[in-house]
Amino acid sequence: MMNAISTSASYQSVLLNIMNAQSTEQTDQQQYSTGKLGNDLEAFSGVASQVTAAQSLQAQTNTFVQNNSALGDQLTVQDQTLSQVATITENARTAVADAVSTGDASSLTTELQSQLSQAVSALNTQFNGQYLFSGGATGTAPVATSTSVTSITNPGGVAAAFQNGDEPTQSRIDADTRITTGFTASSVGTDLFNALSAVSTYMQAQQTANGGQPITTLSATQTATLTGLLSNFDSAYTAVNNQVAQNGLVQDQVSATQTSLQARQTALTNTLGDLTDVDQAQAATNLQLAQTALQASAQVFSTLNSTSLLSLLDAH
Repeated sequence: MMNAISTSASYQSVLLNIMNAQSTEQTDQQQYSTGKLGNDLEAFSGVASQVTAAQSLQAQTNTFVQNNSALGDQLTVQDQTLSQVATITENARTAVADAVSTGDASSLTTELQSQLSQAVSALNTQFNGQYLFSGGATGTAPVATSTSVTSITNPGGVAAAFQNGDEPTQSRIDADTRITTGFTASSVGTDLFNALSAVSTYMQAQQTANGGQPITTLSATQTATLTGLLSNFDSAYTAVNNQVAQNGLVQDQVSATQTSLQARQTALTNTLGDLTDVDQAQAATNLQLAQTALQASAQVFSTLNSTSLLSLLDAH
């Protein structure tokens, strides 16, 4: 009876050792395979609060990095569009200057309409399905597509051409910084539209005075008047170029912030690694030891089984 009790206790002890060895082997196998201490906060014991805080900050940082990447692309398109409006302004001035220098105004209205149409198209540029210069009214084209050199000469015609919201787009580029990153179509295009309107209004008045016949050859008075209107295009060109420069400053700020955020990403990855990663060499050693311990426990069980009371009776 004493031998049976002893054998039963031995079985229970060996089985418990096998179960513990299996559990240890599974844990070590998981750590070796994943490179992590565990799959949940319970595995991190005393550093769980630090892991949670670092993961939260990492998630926030990753979001800002992704958003700023898209914002950087938007600002690039915005730069290209603003530069395009500056070129259009310059081309419109050239059209007037050429008419003045040659005295030939036969194609002036057509050329001004062409530049205006290009400006309307540029100011209605979209990025990711939203109008860049909408001032928050992203679902509406900020400039009426029907805008023409005739419509902007009507009373209030220039103001009526713009349909954008009042406030330029703002973006949060990190947890503490929110900046203006957009421009409204009206702030970009009003000076150009006014310059085009002034020339068109004058030429329409001259045509009316000419019995409704288009002006083809400029008189000295007409030449002098148009020369005086060139300064409007100069002012418009300067204003748009200032906005190009402003956009460039925003690009620089977003780029600098992005660099800082990416450095933070790296630091947080390293911090989380220090808190949650295992030493792969040590993990490999632990796994080998656990497998050896499991094999040893199994061997003990096998030996105990072969020397059990039942085995002894069978032998007799």
